[in-house]
Amino acid sequence: MSDTKNAPGLVARSNAITILNQVLSSRHGLEEVIAASKPYNAMEQRDRAFVRLLVASTFRRLGQIDALLRTYLKRPLPQKARAVRDILRIGVAQIILLETPAHAVVDTSVTLCEQTRNPGQKGLVNAVLRRIAKEGPEKFAELDAALLNTPKWLWESWQNTYGDETCRLIAEAHLHEPPLVLTIKSNPDEWAKTLDGEILPTGSLKLHSSGMIGSLPGYDDGTWWVQDSAASLPAKILLAAMDTQQTPRILDLCAAPGGKTAQLAASGATVTAVDRSKKRLAVLRENLKRLNLTATVVTADAATYTPPNTIDGILIDAPCTATGTMRRHPDIGRTKRSGDVVRLAELQTKMLDQAVENLLPGAILVYSVCSLQPEEGPEIVEAVLAKQGDVKRLPINPTEFGVPKAALTDEGDIRTLPCHLADDGGMDGFYIARLHRPSER
Repeated sequence: MSDTKNAPGLVARSNAITILNQVLSSRHGLEEVIAASKPYNAMEQRDRAFVRLLVASTFRRLGQIDALLRTYLKRPLPQKARAVRDILRIGVAQIILLETPAHAVVDTSVTLCEQTRNPGQKGLVNAVLRRIAKEGPEKFAELDAALLNTPKWLWESWQNTYGDETCRLIAEAHLHEPPLVLTIKSNPDEWAKTLDGEILPTGSLKLHSSGMIGSLPGYDDGTWWVQDSAASLPAKILLAAMDTQQTPRILDLCAAPGGKTAQLAASGATVTAVDRSKKRLAVLRENLKRLNLTATVVTADAATYTPPNTIDGILIDAPCTATGTMRRHPDIGRTKRSGDVVRLAELQTKMLDQAVENLLPGAILVYSVCSLQPEEGPEIVEAVLAKQGDVKRLPINPTEFGVPKAALTDEGDIRTLPCHLADDGGMDGFYIARLHRPSER
């Protein structure tokens, strides 16, 4: 008789259940929970990769998974059996999404009931997963994936903001794992060949396949860094408006972990990177060190910070709900609430107000958020412009940056959506506005 408790992969699946529950109960992000999990980080790299894939896949299709499970459960599981609910969730994800052999999923799931002190639910778990293995994939495919996997408050917000058709396109884009996209310091065509990738219209490099990031050519040499093509736009849009006859002095607010700081520094600009988190700034310093780039790093609150020296440009990529990055972080839909939008919009207003106060005549400011919520983007900018009569919009031409014309707003800002550049793997949702205080005459 085999020792099921020591079956291969059982520890990994146990960790997956724990991490899934911790994210849902604490509303902390998946990456944050994983980073703090000692059991997870004690596993071998292959098992860690499996757990990450399993949990992310479960979050990506959680609404659909729960809808399918409801058809097989005669009554809702009691609150004290929430571990059983998570066992069933990752069981469905393995059978349908990862196409793991059903017998292995059922065996480990039944054993996990014992480990989570729910032995009385073994029969239920066994019966439900066996039935799902036989008929679940077809039923799963018949469900409205876009609607079910999008929290109601987000669906309604996107409907009101973008219309029914675009709302569904956004939600459908979130159903697919995005490609790995890099920003290359130089010689992108050569690195496209080396890394088996292709240059996107935005100038970023999309990889056709990817392994461990740290083992890819060019990583140790600091040749590139991971950055979605939409995330690379704010720095490009700021630099495009800079005076090329001199070295621009740029203030990068909310800078950590440093992707945009790296872009600015790589362009030759003199950069001051500001963030209030010492922990995140430590990551920024490490990233700059690997990339052989330099910047002045300051620990400060962007809502109150005033630079000691004259600056030519300000980039503020404000903290937000990050609903535009759900392709890469599917847990966001389950960890954010509508109240977070209100709270963060207040913070963003304070930060932009302060940044505008630091904006000298002739200087340029770019405000961006990776959120699809209008309260965190255009509404913030409109409110600040209404208070600052001498600060004006500097319209952006999307085609100048390889972005579809559909990303241009009526006001002249940029609004990228996850469904943009769909044939190239999509892009994150960003709102970007470029402002300036005209030179005094």
